[in-house]
This record gives sequence, C-alpha cells and structure tokens, in this order.
Amino acid sequence: MSTFTNTYSNDNDNDNYFSNLGRATRAFLGALLASKPYSELAQKEVIASTTTSADDARYVRPSKRDIALLNSEAARYENLMPNLAAELRFLASRG
Repeated sequence: MSTFTNTYSNDNDNDNYFSNLGRATRAFLGALLASKPYSELAQKEVIASTTTSADDARYVRPSKRDIALLNSEAARYENLMPNLAAELRFLASRG
C-alpha cells in the first residue's frame, strides 16, 4: 500500500516569498540607480517653480558678437561636419 503526502500549506508562504523578493529587487534597483521617489521630485518641482521670478525667465537677445561667433564656428565646421554647421547657422538666425 502506498500513500501520498501533500505538505503544501495554503498560508501564502509562496506569496510572501515572491513579494519579499519583489520588494528587495525594487530596493536594490532604486539604490543602484539612485532614483528618488516621485513625491520627493514633485515637491522639489513645486518649490523650484515658486522660487523663480519673472525676471529670471525673461528672454535676452544675443548680441551681434554672439551671432558672429556662431557663424564663424559654422564656417569652420562646414567641410568636416556639414550638419553641425547648418545647425549652428540656424541657431544664429534665431537670435
């Protein structure tokens, strides 16, 4: 005569193991990537938006010297990197 014994209990031992494993993995990845919780980032964003004034955010038109510098850099890179030269000329034209 043979008997079969089932030692599996239904007290969520496996669920606890996997939930602990998941928490440990998230904590490890958080420490590894040095990520901050969303609530801390949201608080810093709110603080940063309330401390900036309208004077800090105003647009300052670039001087003719700055525009000439961008155009001279574009001429320097024309043969080597034409895409960069075109981008520098575009930035100079936006001023």
